[in-house]
Amino acid sequence: MTTVKAERISFGSEGIELVGELRVPDADDPLPAIALTGPFTGVKEQVLGTYAELLAQAGLVTLAFDHRGFGESGGRRQHEDSQGKLADLRAAVGVLAGRPEVNRAQIGVVGVCLGGGYAVRAAATDSRVKAVAGIAGAYNSPARIAQTMGIDAYRCAISGFLDRYDEYVPAVAPDGGEAAMTGDEPYAYYGTARSASPFWRNEVTRGSLHTLMTFDALGAADFLAATPLLIVHGKTDAYCSPTLARELYERKPGDKEILWLDADQHVDLYDVEPHVTQAAQATADFLHRYLRP
Repeated sequence: MTTVKAERISFGSEGIELVGELRVPDADDPLPAIALTGPFTGVKEQVLGTYAELLAQAGLVTLAFDHRGFGESGGRRQHEDSQGKLADLRAAVGVLAGRPEVNRAQIGVVGVCLGGGYAVRAAATDSRVKAVAGIAGAYNSPARIAQTMGIDAYRCAISGFLDRYDEYVPAVAPDGGEAAMTGDEPYAYYGTARSASPFWRNEVTRGSLHTLMTFDALGAADFLAATPLLIVHGKTDAYCSPTLARELYERKPGDKEILWLDADQHVDLYDVEPHVTQAAQATADFLHRYLRP
């Protein structure tokens, strides 16, 4: 088994202190590295930590960190800030590029769930990112949401979130209760010991839902021609659309790969085997191919 050294680090992003964990495999020469970004409301001890450890065991330097507003990082508490998160990813890539253990020409970004959308958007606008992977990714598209809901219903929904922007709502709730992530499946992960972290909080601003409905990840596809892309997605996923994953893959020019897993639920790719190991191995193989040409 590869020896991996874990180091708690902090770094700045637009004046906000972010806290992360850097994992460095034992090696004589600088290694490829990845910054990881994770699910809506997620913190570094949850899904991100799992994939960061598996990918480090596979020979990649990994940086899992808490985005602004979440976990141990600073910033407005429990508020989804899409432009701020993209700035955080730029800062994380900069941290990796400055580490002696890292080959600065071999840096990628990996996103899980909502982080998949942020990962592709970050890769589309940062030429330092040489490869990108999304695992059970949420490739949000306001245009697709509006088409599905109807434009009047869409505008009504985002207006309602604006009216109560600063209020808080539970992230998850049992038995159909009001929550930002509705349904039994999110609660089965975040509402139980499966997601245990002392830094996760079960609340988020209503303004965060406005962010989710207006953030365009799918549109990043057209700007990724020079950046290899891997999509790993469950064939069944009620929360992060397989249709949008397929559309991102089809729209993206250049080098790309897609892997469909026989998962029954979205959260199966968080902590259920063999899905997690399959996703991590496919991601590691892809990154080693494209970050080490």
